[in-house]
Amino acid sequence: MVKQKESVESLKGWSVIAKFLSTPISTAQRWASEGMPVTRIGRYVAASPAELERWLTREAGTKETVHIASPTTDLLADLKRGLSQARKIPPKKSRS
Repeated sequence: MVKQKESVESLKGWSVIAKFLSTPISTAQRWASEGMPVTRIGRYVAASPAELERWLTREAGTKETVHIASPTTDLLADLKRGLSQARKIPPKKSRS
C-alpha cells in the first residue's frame, strides 16, 4: 500500500502557524478557539496556508483577498496595491 504524501504546504505547530500569520503564538491559539481553521492531530496542530488566507479574508470582511507577507514578498508592490484599493473607497461623510 502506498502512503499518501502529506501536503508540502501544511503548517505544523503553533510556532510555524503564528510565524506565518506574523502574530504571537497566543494570538494564533485564540484565533483557533474563535474559528480559525486548524486541524488537531493528537497534541499537535496543522493548518493550510490557503485556508488561513481564506479565513482571514472572511474575518476582515473584505472582498479582496488578504495577503500574508512572506520573505519573498515584494512589499512595495503590496503597498501600492493597498493604496490603490484605498483610493477606490469613497470617504465617509461626516455628521455635522
